[in-house]
This record gives sequence, structure tokens and C-alpha cells, in this order.
Amino acid sequence: MKVLVTGNAGFIGFHTAQRLLERDDSVVGFDSVNDYYDPAIKEARLAVLEETAARTGSSYQFIRGNLADRRAVTGCFEHGPFDRVIHLAAQAGVRYSLVNPLAYVESNIIAFTNILEACRHAGVPHLTYASTSSVYGANTAMPFSEHAGVDHPLQFYAATKRANELMAHSYSHLFNLPTTGLRFFTVYGPWGRPDMALFLFTRNILAGKPIQLFNQGNHTRDFTYVADIVEGVIRASDRIATPNPAWSSDRPDPATSNAPFRLFNIGNNSPVKLGEYVSAIEEALGMRAIKELLPLQPGDVPDTFADVSELASWVGYQPATSVKEGVANFVAWYQDYFHA
Repeated sequence: MKVLVTGNAGFIGFHTAQRLLERDDSVVGFDSVNDYYDPAIKEARLAVLEETAARTGSSYQFIRGNLADRRAVTGCFEHGPFDRVIHLAAQAGVRYSLVNPLAYVESNIIAFTNILEACRHAGVPHLTYASTSSVYGANTAMPFSEHAGVDHPLQFYAATKRANELMAHSYSHLFNLPTTGLRFFTVYGPWGRPDMALFLFTRNILAGKPIQLFNQGNHTRDFTYVADIVEGVIRASDRIATPNPAWSSDRPDPATSNAPFRLFNIGNNSPVKLGEYVSAIEEALGMRAIKELLPLQPGDVPDTFADVSELASWVGYQPATSVKEGVANFVAWYQDYFHA
């Protein structure tokens, strides 16, 4: 297939594009390579994709542009037709949304509108896009289920991603565009984002600096290894969303529709205490962390836990990587990449 992957210089987008190339799909990548974090690691990911394409003989093109620029998106779709679009570009980060909310409007609302419009007019058979576990917001019933309402986001970031889900449904309903949204749960692994906990903790432990544990370190997170995430993303993309014949307007199910629209959790289905996560890092490094315990931060949620039974039923999704193994893989990559 010919697949457009947006955000392919980003963490999950890079791994997704690489997996597609390795299975001999034709990939067009699109990314602005912005400076939300050090662009050097994004450029390094892009170089790896070029190497992967050369090694596998798969077709690969990269377009550097801003998805908020409608003309750039229109120009990108001239490289189609695309059999699939996997939209992973977004402005991520919970705390940054408290500082610069307009970045989220541009990257998560305007850009997603441009993608929806382009998919509509190009007749794309299936759009798969990234949502987030943050949409569960004030919900506390565990594990989080796609069939629960998610109308109480705790950060503007989560609000924009929930908006994406609603926008996708409108296009599925109005224009019969099949869409699948995937709610990611705390993705980690090699080539991860420098602003995320695993990266920050590893760097500080190696430097002998304290690591900051918010909520006194009492968080639990459904940490999900990136290879497991990518497997789920590609499987979900391969299976085109369809209407739910049992959907009822009297008892509307938020996860499905009478339109070709689906929402799925994609997590590890096994929450881990932050302290256990830190212990796995310490074990992989052979070093102890200096811990600075801090209160819960604005916008943070204490716990996340994904019910992934729907995605397992839909595409056979089954996360296979333990936190201990995944953290060790990240630490090995980090030490190699930074010669640490």
C-alpha cells in the first residue's frame, strides 16, 4: 500500500514509518521538524528512515512542511493517491499546553481540519489518527473504557484531542470517510521524546542530578512500549473502520457509530507505579536516582489504566513488552546514541 504518515520525524511517527517500510509499503512522510524539542533527534530519525528505505528497497519520500498550511497539505496529497493516511503529527505535551495553548490550536485543530478535508476530497479509504488517554480527564473509573463519556478534560491539550475525535466523527457521518482514533497511553522506548519522563530521568541519573517525581511519586501509568503501539497502529490502519450495526441513537455508544467511525484505547493494560518505573531505570543503568518529591502538577491525572479489549477483539492487538524489558531497551539506545 501507499501510506501517508504525518509526524514521521516524531517519536511514534518515525517508528510507524520504519515498520511500514520494512514490510515493503510505499511511504510518504510529512513533518515540520519544529523546535518544540531539539530538532537534532528528529533529523537523526529522518536519516534512519532514509537508510531503512535504501536497505529494504521500499519507496520513501519526505515532505517538510506545516500541516496548518492548507496549500502544503494539498500539495502533499498530489503525491497520492494514498491507500491509507496515518495522522500522528500533533502538538504534544500536557504542561506546555498551559504555557502556549495557541500552538495546540494550530497543530491539533487547524492541521487536523486540513487533513480531514484532504482525505475527503482525495477519497482516502481510511484515516487513522492519534488521540490520547488524556481525554479521560476527570474520569476515575478504572480501567478506562472507550464506552465511557469523556467530557471533562483537565488540560487544553486533551480538549484539542477530544475535538479531533468529534471532528472525525462529523466527517465520517457527512462524507462517509472511515476514521479510526487511537487513544495512546504513555508511550516510551528508543528514540523517545526528550521532554518525557524516561528521557529526563535517564539523563539526570547519569549526570548525578535529582529526578522530579510529581504527586510524591504516587502516579500509576499504563506505560506502553513503542513497538507494541506501532503494531496496534498498523493493524488498526489495515482494517478499515465500519459502522456498528448495533449502534442505537437512543443509547449512543461513544466508541462507535452508525457512520464508519471507531475509537480504541491502545495501551499496555497493566499500570505500573512510577516508583517501579524508576526502579527499572536504575536497574538498567546500574545507578541509583536522587529523588525530589513534588506535589501533583496542574493538569496531571494521578492514574491511567487502559481497557484494550476492544482493540484486541478488532485487530488482535496484544502488547508483549514488559516495562523492565522496554526500559532496558531504551537505556541501551540512549547510551549508544549519546555515547553515555
